[in-house]
Amino acid sequence: MTTHSTTDITATVYDDLPLTLSEAGSGRPVLILHGGGGPATVAPVARHLAGSAHTLTPVHPGWDGTPRPAWLTGIDDLALAYLHFLHDRGLRDVMVIGSSLGGWTAAEMAVRDTAGIITGLVLINAVGVHVESEPIADIFALDPRAISEHTWHDPDRFYVDPAGTPAGQLAARQANMATMRVIAGDPYMHDPKLMRRLGRVRQPALLLWGESDRVVTPAYGAAYADAFGDGRLEVIPKAGHLPQVERPEATFALIDAHLREE
Repeated sequence: MTTHSTTDITATVYDDLPLTLSEAGSGRPVLILHGGGGPATVAPVARHLAGSAHTLTPVHPGWDGTPRPAWLTGIDDLALAYLHFLHDRGLRDVMVIGSSLGGWTAAEMAVRDTAGIITGLVLINAVGVHVESEPIADIFALDPRAISEHTWHDPDRFYVDPAGTPAGQLAARQANMATMRVIAGDPYMHDPKLMRRLGRVRQPALLLWGESDRVVTPAYGAAYADAFGDGRLEVIPKAGHLPQVERPEATFALIDAHLREE
């Protein structure tokens, strides 16, 4: 397997907001946004695309020990920061790929992208909208075993017992969850205004969904896709909330086809 050199950079978007990013590859720029589980959740996507694209994979402020200014309290703040970063870098024809909370951020970026920087979207089991009949599971109320059962098609394969996890890793995970609660906890995991705004997004949006996701169901994904001006849902068998981890080959094939169509 070919490996591609990755450069870690810090970009100052505002005086009090340095963004930590990993950059690799060349070609069309692709911004890859992680979910609540942190950058590791999208690392497989970044590695795969580095062979054919210019990948930019940030760490959301407040995750993995990165600084989060006190004013950054919502996904809208995160979306604007990333749009300003793309503008500062002079990037055009950008594909934005986001997993879970990162998919929500990608959608919020698209509705605010009046400059036309973003030309395509891939949302992987994204949260961010309210679907009356398909409520988002309250992960803050679930114990680790229940989170695993909601997240994975094969929870026994991926469940990690906290009792056997080093204290430092547990503390980092708890800090990430605390940050997620600040920026996405109220209203819980959605923007009440986003759904009606998505019809204005004309960029092609591919929504990928693990069929076994119990955090946000495929029916939730179908409603999300229908809200876009040009949205399409693809359901991935034998995968849960993170199909890029559980079924990477199937996930990458769909992403690659979408990039070719673009």
